[in-house]
Amino acid sequence: MSYVIDLRRELHEHPEIGFDLPETLAIVRRELDGMGVEYTEKYGRSSIVATVNPEKSHFTIGIRADMDALPMEEQNDVTYKSKNPGKMHACGHDAHTAIAIAALREIYAMRDKISCRVKFLFQPAEEYNTSGASLMAADGVMDDIDCIVALHCDTSADVGVINIIDGDRNAISNGFELNFYGKSAHAAHKSRGIDAIYMASRAYVELTNEITEEKIGETCILNVGRVRGGETNNIVCDYCSLFATLRSFSDERAEYTLSRIKEICSSVAREVGGRFEFVSVKHYPKVHNDPKIAEAVRAAARRTEGVYEVGEEIRNMGGEDFSYFANLKPGAMFRLGIRNEERGIVNALHKNNFDVDERALDIGVRVFVNFVLDNMMGI
Repeated sequence: MSYVIDLRRELHEHPEIGFDLPETLAIVRRELDGMGVEYTEKYGRSSIVATVNPEKSHFTIGIRADMDALPMEEQNDVTYKSKNPGKMHACGHDAHTAIAIAALREIYAMRDKISCRVKFLFQPAEEYNTSGASLMAADGVMDDIDCIVALHCDTSADVGVINIIDGDRNAISNGFELNFYGKSAHAAHKSRGIDAIYMASRAYVELTNEITEEKIGETCILNVGRVRGGETNNIVCDYCSLFATLRSFSDERAEYTLSRIKEICSSVAREVGGRFEFVSVKHYPKVHNDPKIAEAVRAAARRTEGVYEVGEEIRNMGGEDFSYFANLKPGAMFRLGIRNEERGIVNALHKNNFDVDERALDIGVRVFVNFVLDNMMGI
């Protein structure tokens, strides 16, 4: 157990963003080289795919671990605190990677007793605008994988709890920029300009009033998380951008709502003589857990030491690019309980005081290993 804890802490100290993962990749390579495991870096960008039993091609199980961190300043007072300013593993990807490496080590050690091939997908840029999974999938990483599993840290569940759901588990996630173009002028002659900040702010209000659950009749979330525009106080701003996300469980609803967003923004710009541009920067399809794979995960979890409850996950509005893998082959993602109220490990994902009860790490390893042992003849 100390192996996976030490590895997770080392990864936690060296968080990196998107595809820029030199320290993280060096740690993964070091561990794989030390084991003598075959691996490749040919899929997408900044990924590593390690293979156990490459010659056993009748059935292949995939195990995915995302490696990237978030652009946040860590506030935890721990010995393994981030050493990279402005970067933090606040979503548990350090745990995901450490668990996958530790599971790989155990599976490789017993490879002669395992009758299938196992591929470990160490993926970049889950938190980034360009999905690391989408690039790996486009390069064919799933071509010879028959099923795939993954986990995610869960701060709403105590250590010893595994939650999983059949069917859709994550929302469709769209990220986009709403760009407004006006005309600059001196503030003393404001009427000669076209104010892009006015367009953006008016559009924001109209979108907030229009895109609500009550209006559209089902759960759908629009959030503007960034506004950028203007240079100084005495110039009419000629460019302003809203960076937003839309979440929905329905492809039809997402398509309709995006069309309404474009209509509203175009109308606002047109009325004041400006111009509007919609730029899509991110799209994650919804994650669908295959019921057979999910049930196999439940069976593996039930016989895992330290697991006292296997429960039903609540579908949520989070985005997750595991969908790019699970939409190609049967897959399932489960949630690994990491909460410990007595120790104060209760803070949510994406907060600068997020942490993991490290007793959960070995449970994650055991579930993956049991899943492979249970299903090496096929599912």
